Amino acid sequence: MRSLSTSFVRGPTEPALLTQTFPEFYSERLLPKFSSNIALVSTQEAPNAHGAPGGLLSESPKYLRWTFEDMHHHVAALSRGLVHLGVKKGDRVGVVMGNCSTYACLQWAAASIGAVLVTINPAYRIRELIGVMKLAGVSSLFITPKLRSSRYIDLLLQEMPHLASSDGQGDADLPLQNIIITDNISREGGDFHAELSRIPIAVGFRDLLIWREDGESVNEVKSIEKSLHRDEVINLQFTSGTTGLPKAVSLSHANLLNNAHSIGRCMDLTPADKICNIPPLFHCFGLVLGNLASWVHASAIVYSAESFDPRAALDAMEAERCTGVHGVPTHFLGLLETLEAGKPCGEQWNLSTLRTGIAAGTTIPLDMMRQLIQKLNLTELTIAYGMTETSPVSFQTVPLDPLKKRTETVGRVQPHVAAKIVDSNNNIVPVGTPGELWVSGYNVHKGYWDDPEQSAAILARAPAPDDPGEGDLVWLKTGDIGVLDEDGYLRIVGRMKDIIIRGGENLFPVQIENVLTAHPAIKEAAAVSVPDQKYGEVVGVWIVREQRSIHPATPELTNKDVISIVKQAMNPQNAPSWVWFVGEGAAKESGYDILPKTGSGKVQKNILRIWSREMAAQNIGLVSH
Repeated sequence: MRSLSTSFVRGPTEPALLTQTFPEFYSERLLPKFSSNIALVSTQEAPNAHGAPGGLLSESPKYLRWTFEDMHHHVAALSRGLVHLGVKKGDRVGVVMGNCSTYACLQWAAASIGAVLVTINPAYRIRELIGVMKLAGVSSLFITPKLRSSRYIDLLLQEMPHLASSDGQGDADLPLQNIIITDNISREGGDFHAELSRIPIAVGFRDLLIWREDGESVNEVKSIEKSLHRDEVINLQFTSGTTGLPKAVSLSHANLLNNAHSIGRCMDLTPADKICNIPPLFHCFGLVLGNLASWVHASAIVYSAESFDPRAALDAMEAERCTGVHGVPTHFLGLLETLEAGKPCGEQWNLSTLRTGIAAGTTIPLDMMRQLIQKLNLTELTIAYGMTETSPVSFQTVPLDPLKKRTETVGRVQPHVAAKIVDSNNNIVPVGTPGELWVSGYNVHKGYWDDPEQSAAILARAPAPDDPGEGDLVWLKTGDIGVLDEDGYLRIVGRMKDIIIRGGENLFPVQIENVLTAHPAIKEAAAVSVPDQKYGEVVGVWIVREQRSIHPATPELTNKDVISIVKQAMNPQNAPSWVWFVGEGAAKESGYDILPKTGSGKVQKNILRIWSREMAAQNIGLVSH
C-alpha cells in the first residue's frame, strides 16, 4: 500500500467475495473435502448429547466431538425439525443459552431454512428479554433450564404465567408459539423432564430433531434452500450501537460469510487449527469471529464451558491441543491469573500448540501482549476492530505486522471495505488527524430491524473519495474516533460520546487508559468525564489494582502516583483530577466492587459516569495536581 496523505483507505479486491448462502457453502465447500475433519468439540457435553441414531455419529469416548459430517447430520435433523414445528422462512427464532452444540446447530439450521436467528444476551433481566423478543417478533425460543445464577423457566413463568397452561395463550404483542428447551442439567444430576413439564407447550431439543432422511420435511427444506438469496437477513444481534437503546442489527448470509472469511485469512487459519472459543455466542465475537471464521476455513471450534471459566479453558486447550484462543482483555487476564495462581501448587498446563487468536473490544497493552506471548505462546495473536453493524470486523492486524502495530493499532482495512476519517463537517481529514470513522462495503448491515429512523441516523450516502464516478456509497457512521497513519493502520482513540472535553480540548480516554495499564501495579483502568465548574469537564479514572502476587516488588499505588504516571507519559491536561480504586474505601462502601461491563467484556462508561458524579458530589477521590 502506498503512503497516504488523507484519511481514506480502500481494501484490496482479492480474494473475490463469496456468493453462497449458508447451506450452499456447507455443502459445496466443507463437506466434499473436510467431512472427516473435526468441526466441534464441547468438553462439557456428553458424546451423544442429542441422541443421534447409531451410524450417524463418529465415536467419542469422553465428550462431544463432531466431524463436519457429524455436524451436518445434526444441522439437517434440526432443519427438518424446525420446518415440522411450523417455522417458516423469515420467522424469528430466539436463543438464550451459553456456548454449546445446540447453539452451533442453530447457527446453520436457522439460516438453512431462511429463519432469522435472534441472539439474546443470557444476562438480560426477564423484562429486557421479553422486550427484545417483542421487538424482533420472536415466534420460537430456544433456552436452557439454567445458566450460572439464571433459571430461565422460573423467570418465564414468573413474567408469563399463562405458559403454565396447556394452551399457552398470552401476550398479543409477543407471537411466541414454540419453546424448545435443551438439557444442560442431567449431567449434574438435575431432573430435566421435571423442568420441561413445567411449560406444557415446551419441547425438548432431542424430541425436535428429525433424523429420518425422507418425508415431507426433507423436501420442504430442500425447496427453501433453493429459494434463499445471499442478501437475505438471517441474524439479528442486539447492540446499543451509536445512538442509545438496544437495537436489532440485521445481518445477511453475505455479510456474515464474507466477514468470517476475511477474519480467518488474517489469522492464517487452516483445517489443522483448533480455536478455543471463549466469548459468548450471543455476541458477534463468539458467533462470527469464533464459530464462523473457523468453520469457513474448515478449522475446529472448542467450547470449554457454557460461560467463561478460565480453568476449564486452560484444561480444554491442553487436552485438545488448541492452536488458538479468542478473548477480550478480561478473558486473557483471567487466563493469566489462573496460570499464575497454579504455580505455588505445582499446577501447569502445556500450551505449546497455541499460536493465534483474536483480541477484540480494545487494543492490547504492550505488557499484556508480551505476557500472552511468553505465557500462552500467542505469537500470532491478531487485533480486530469493528462493530455489530459491520458484521462485525472492518480492520484487523495480521501475524506479520510489527508488535508495535499489533499493540497500538487495530490493523488495516479488510478486503472489499472502504473507510474514511471525517471532521464535524464530514470532510476527510489529513493523515494523523483524529475524526469520526466511517465505513462502507459489503459488511455494512441492512439496517436496524423495524427501525428506519435509527437506521437513517447512522447511515449516509456519499461518493467514493477515490472514484466519484462510481456513484454514492452507503457509509456507516461508527461513532468511534480514529486516527489513520500514512501506512493505513488505524488507531481507535475513543468514542465520540466518551471524549472528555476539558476547557475546550478533546482528551481521548483510550490513550489515558493505555498509559495506566502499562504500569505493573494496574490491572485495569477506565477514564471518564467528570463535570467541573472551571473546565466544563475533567478526567476521572477508575483503577483496578494488579494482584500483589504477580508483581510483588511493585510499591502500592496512591492517588497521586496515578496522576504522576499520566503526567510522565502525556500532556499534563490528561492527568486525572479524580481517582477511585474499585472495591476499596468509599468505592467499596458504595457497592462499586467491580468495573461494570457488557456481556462481551466492554467497560460500561455510561455507568461509570454516573458513579463518578455520585462520588464527586461527596468530594471523594479529588486529587490536587
